Amino acid sequence: MRFFQIDHGFIREISTDNNTEHLPLIEQADWIDVREPSDEERKLLSKSLGIELPNSGDVGEIEASSRYFVDNEGLHVHSLFISPTEGRHTTVNIAFILQDDRLVTIREGSIADFRLLRLRARKGQVSCENVQSLFITILEQKIENHADTLEDIHFQLEKVSHTVLEDPEANLEECISRLAKLEDSNGKIRLCLMDTQRIISFLLRNLESTPEQLERLREIGRDIETLMSHATFLFEKINFLMDSTQGFINIEQNKIIKIFSIAAVVFLPPTVIASIYGMNFAAMPELEWAYGYPFALSVMVASGFAPYLYFKRKGWLK
Repeated sequence: MRFFQIDHGFIREISTDNNTEHLPLIEQADWIDVREPSDEERKLLSKSLGIELPNSGDVGEIEASSRYFVDNEGLHVHSLFISPTEGRHTTVNIAFILQDDRLVTIREGSIADFRLLRLRARKGQVSCENVQSLFITILEQKIENHADTLEDIHFQLEKVSHTVLEDPEANLEECISRLAKLEDSNGKIRLCLMDTQRIISFLLRNLESTPEQLERLREIGRDIETLMSHATFLFEKINFLMDSTQGFINIEQNKIIKIFSIAAVVFLPPTVIASIYGMNFAAMPELEWAYGYPFALSVMVASGFAPYLYFKRKGWLK
């Protein structure tokens, strides 16, 4: 558990180095960030705050009535956040419980947005006048991180595009794998943006805040619209590159099949001639002819070169 306090308009982390008792910190904190809480920590928070902490199954529900609601414990929001892993992104559900004087977050994984927010708080860069403002700041940080991730996906797509369209020695199978990962990450970001869009709509209806804070929420909504359009553009670019890559692979495979087809046609006439002279008939004049063997070989070579020269003249060997 991490504890934060609003001090003179800035959020600051409360040090727990010399404090083994969490109860005084819970009562002092304005923001309590709980990552993968144990049963003891859940019981302590529930008893101290008078709330029931949701479990991972509750947080993962997709119905709007289960993700965004208000009760006597406060305002509840379950939000999807992006969590980077090796080679791709995953989504993590975070439960927010917003009360009049306290914000509680419960999460199961490491989130880059929260790490960055902690670093900024240590430097005194996170300003907020109350917990409602802090909640909005977390959403702003989330959208900013999504924008950075989309920019990174676009940068990686440009590299894949150059490899697919301009590099004749490109490993196209590897490019398909890279495109699949980028499509997966882009899809998860779009899902998080849609989830945040629903959160903004819910907060505009239910959050008791100042006009300035409501305008910040509307600004987040406008940013989401812009990012959704960019995510759609990236989807189209990924699909174009995927189709182009598969098209180039098909072209290479067709070239190989074309070579085998031409080789089969070239060797077909010599095979026919060899088959004729492999017959075991007694009355075959060429068998008694001194030049019969060189003649047969010459006919076989000529019959092989004839279709080759014809294909070359037609331009089918390019």
